[in-house]
Amino acid sequence: MAHLFTRNLTFQSNDLGKEATIMLTFDGDMKGLYEDLFPVVWKVSTFGKTGPFRAQATYTSQLAFSIPQVENGNIIDAETCVKINDSEKTTLTEANNVYSFSAPQAGTAGVLQAVNSTGDIQDIAVGFMNKGQLMPTPALYFNGVGDGSHVSAKFTPVLRAYLTSDYQETAILRGAIDTPAIWSRNLAELAPSTTWNLARDPATGRYTIAQA
Repeated sequence: MAHLFTRNLTFQSNDLGKEATIMLTFDGDMKGLYEDLFPVVWKVSTFGKTGPFRAQATYTSQLAFSIPQVENGNIIDAETCVKINDSEKTTLTEANNVYSFSAPQAGTAGVLQAVNSTGDIQDIAVGFMNKGQLMPTPALYFNGVGDGSHVSAKFTPVLRAYLTSDYQETAILRGAIDTPAIWSRNLAELAPSTTWNLARDPATGRYTIAQA
């Protein structure tokens, strides 16, 4: 079993000069992105024009499959879930309208797999379980998985920050963000706790995020 890790991220600003909203999501380069699987907005934080502002986010590398409950394009909850590790697979079944994932077994090296054996089309999400959570925080959403089909996810925790106020937390991103990311990091490569300063260049209006 892979070694689990936790990353505590703090984003902060002071006298930014202009209000800005930062959106965090795991939308790294993955096969089938925006076709078979869709990123989910993790955090949305607004930093004010004057004074100090701070936003915090915690990621734990324990992954999980879930049956997401979707409302108006947002994942509002999950019906059930199962913890999963790299190179494991699970099977989703249904009996008397109760859905359940099987205990994970050894699967294909380097990927997580979930097989749909419910007899119907299902939506499946991949997320991560922070300490004390009953259901995972969704990171990737698979839409309309057919009976007998499976989803495979090679999840690398590359987190990106975008300067946008167009999205809300847990929204499913159906297409690429129309502005480039201002920050991108593989969380596995970071220290357990890091602090990042959001700044704005008054001459150019460009925003940057740099480690404190």
